[in-house]
Amino acid sequence: MEIQSVERIQCLIIGSGPAGYTAAIYAARANLKPVLYQGIQPGGQLTITTEVENYPGYSNGVQGPEMMVDFEKQAVRMGADIRFGLATKVDFSSSPYKIWIDEDKLIETDAVIIATGASAKWLGLESEQRLNGFGVSACAVCDGFFFRGKEVAIVGAGDTAAEEALYLSKLCTKVHMLIRKDAMRASKIMQERVQKTTNIRIYWNSETEEVIGDSKVEALKIRNNRTGELSTIPISGFFIAIGHQPNSDIFKSWIERDEAGYIKTLPGTSKTNIEGVFAAGDVQDRIYRQAVTAAGSGCMAALDAERWLSAKGVH
Repeated sequence: MEIQSVERIQCLIIGSGPAGYTAAIYAARANLKPVLYQGIQPGGQLTITTEVENYPGYSNGVQGPEMMVDFEKQAVRMGADIRFGLATKVDFSSSPYKIWIDEDKLIETDAVIIATGASAKWLGLESEQRLNGFGVSACAVCDGFFFRGKEVAIVGAGDTAAEEALYLSKLCTKVHMLIRKDAMRASKIMQERVQKTTNIRIYWNSETEEVIGDSKVEALKIRNNRTGELSTIPISGFFIAIGHQPNSDIFKSWIERDEAGYIKTLPGTSKTNIEGVFAAGDVQDRIYRQAVTAAGSGCMAALDAERWLSAKGVH
C-alpha cells in the first residue's frame, strides 16, 4: 500500500450520521479541531428515510436527507472539517493512532470517535429496494406512525420482529407477520404476546416473493415454502425486521465487540477497550437505534474525548 500523504490531527471522527455530526459539533466547540470522514453513505441511514417526525425541534417533520444536511451545516459552522472519504484500515497499537482513508491517505490522531453506524439487513428483492421509503421500511418505531389505521406486513422471527409487530399492532388494523420456518426465534414471552394479539396474523413457513406496487406498496406476494403455494396480501406498509449489521469490521482486530459485532462501550460512557478510542451511535447501540439516541451518544463521545485529551495535556 503506497501512502500518498500523512496528516497529524487531534481528533478524528469516522462516520456521518446523527452520532458523527453531533460529535463533530461538540468537538469543534471544544476547539479539538475535529476532522470527520463521511464514509460510504454520507448522512448514514437517515438519507434513505423519507419523513422523520419523531426528532425534537422539527415541529412539522423533516425529510431524512434534509435533516442530515442541517446537521452537517451546523458542524461546519462550528468549525468541523467535513470530508468525503472512507476509512479502510486502522492501527490502534500505539498513540498516535493510524487510520487509512481510501487506502492512500494516512491520518495520525490522538483521539478517535467511531460513528460508523449499522446497516439494516434486507431480503435482497429488487421490489423491496425500489419501494424503500415508499412503504418499505426497516424501522417500525420510525415509520409505523404513517400507517395508522392500515394493514401492514412484517418479516422476521426474533425478538426485534416480535417487538415491532406488537408496536405496529397498536397503530394498524392488521399486522401480517411472516415467519420463514415453523417456529419463532423470539423469547417465549415475546412469542406468547404476539400470539395473543388478535390483530397479528402469523404466516408460518412463509417467504416474500415480491413487494407489489409502482410508486408505493400495495400488496405482498408470499410463498409457502412447504407447499409452494403463492398468495397475495393487500397491504400499505412492509417492514423488514431480520436484523442489523453494525459497520465495525475494520476495527475487529483492536476493539472489543459483542457476538453480533456491536462495539462494546463502558456502561454510561462512550469508552472502548482502547484509551482514546470512543464509539457512538448505532455501531454500539443494539437496543434503541434511533436518531435522537445516536445524537446523544455522539455528544457523549465528544465530551469523553475532550476530557481524555485534556488529561493527556494535548489541548
